[in-house]
Amino acid sequence: MTKVLLIEDDDGTAEEVVAELSGLGFDVERAANGIDGLAKARANDPDVMIVDRMLPGMDGLSVIETLRKDQVATPVLVLSALSAVDDRVRGLRSGGDDYLTKPFAVVELIARVEALLRRPVDSRETTLRVGTLELDLIKRTARRGDRSMDLLPREFRLLEYMMRRSDQLLTRAMLLEEVWNYKFVPATTNLVDVHMGRLRHKVDGPGEPQMIHNVRGSGFILRAQS
Repeated sequence: MTKVLLIEDDDGTAEEVVAELSGLGFDVERAANGIDGLAKARANDPDVMIVDRMLPGMDGLSVIETLRKDQVATPVLVLSALSAVDDRVRGLRSGGDDYLTKPFAVVELIARVEALLRRPVDSRETTLRVGTLELDLIKRTARRGDRSMDLLPREFRLLEYMMRRSDQLLTRAMLLEEVWNYKFVPATTNLVDVHMGRLRHKVDGPGEPQMIHNVRGSGFILRAQS
């Protein structure tokens, strides 16, 4: 079974998450403080970790930073009541792979955990590949097969986010939060659709199999062409 380590000091939150994940067949272990969590992460080699940012004994970001210094590459979902952009950025720069703000819907937490588990083992590589799509994160270049693509900075960020989550349904709310750093989702906006239309025009060239798919009423999916 897939092993999940949950480091969360709030009993109510922990019980709900453990119950939901266990019901889906995950083998979930919980630690209620940072020191115990770090010890369990080192000893039990979980497949994915869910780490609350504010923990007694040792805060969550320190736990993650310590593991990264030890060359532990286990994917980590950071949980936090802090929703400001700077807080999310700090969580990711500390070594977190994804960031979820409290309060959250457990169904979204599960979706994010599943997405982390689908990532390649070396998710911190500097080149992303999905099918014939290739994104060089250092040179900031994008290619599809032999064809180079001239992407604007926001388009590059949008494609990077989608490539890290290929085959996953990405809602407009997720994209607004993660790519545009919106703290709340406006009642009506076509911002995502406009940028996605431009990106699709560059990614899916004439005569090429479609890779960016619009799921009507739900969001978008990036899939490797058949």
